[in-house]
Amino acid sequence: MLFMVLCYDKPGSSAIRAETRPAHLRYLKDAGNRVKVAGPLLSPGDDPHPVGSLIVIDAASEGAVKLFADNDPYSSAGLFERVEIRPWKGVLGEWVPAAS
Repeated sequence: MLFMVLCYDKPGSSAIRAETRPAHLRYLKDAGNRVKVAGPLLSPGDDPHPVGSLIVIDAASEGAVKLFADNDPYSSAGLFERVEIRPWKGVLGEWVPAAS
């Protein structure tokens, strides 16, 4: 099942994000093809900067996704103010299986 992990950075945490980014990217890559799409949420305006993260992941349960999110180096470093996990249904996109 697909899940969306929506993470909101703590205010003033850009240094944590920058320092932890290499470990975070390794962690996501190590998850293999379970991670369907991932990237930063950006602030609005002419000079956008990261203010959070979005991950769509294929997992057996919400508990497995929570464990995955809790072990993310960003989370371990205290980057996030809040994390939401929601079931998600892919409808369109190259990686979405044919509709049933």
